[in-house]
Amino acid sequence: MTRYWIGVVGAKHAEIGKDRGFCAFSHGKKQAISRQSPGDRFAYYGPREGYKEGAVVQAFVALGTVLEGDPYEVDFDGNPGWVRPAQTDIFARTPVKPLLEDLAFVSNPKYWGMAFRRSLFEISAEDYALIEGAYG
Repeated sequence: MTRYWIGVVGAKHAEIGKDRGFCAFSHGKKQAISRQSPGDRFAYYGPREGYKEGAVVQAFVALGTVLEGDPYEVDFDGNPGWVRPAQTDIFARTPVKPLLEDLAFVSNPKYWGMAFRRSLFEISAEDYALIEGAYG
């Protein structure tokens, strides 16, 4: 059964994953990446360009699919982290704010940032379809 995930990452980190053919969540924690299975779909939300730095993005920056293969460790600019093989299906930005009223995981659109304080969380197939549809 396919599961759907939101990963909160710096937009630059989503690009590294796309270029290197993997996905990572929760700053490369093994426990986080072990929650996904082949066929699961994920959306990366980028609050900023980098991790707590850089220009504000506030957009979904990539959509992808987890591929077959076990988690493995890589080097992220001198920091080790765990990843899984993945395919980036869409690498483009779509602003989050127009979707806030319709996303079920956003309980209060006025305080929408609270929903993204978790670095990895599961969402419904309907919410994923809404995000995917926003890419047109």
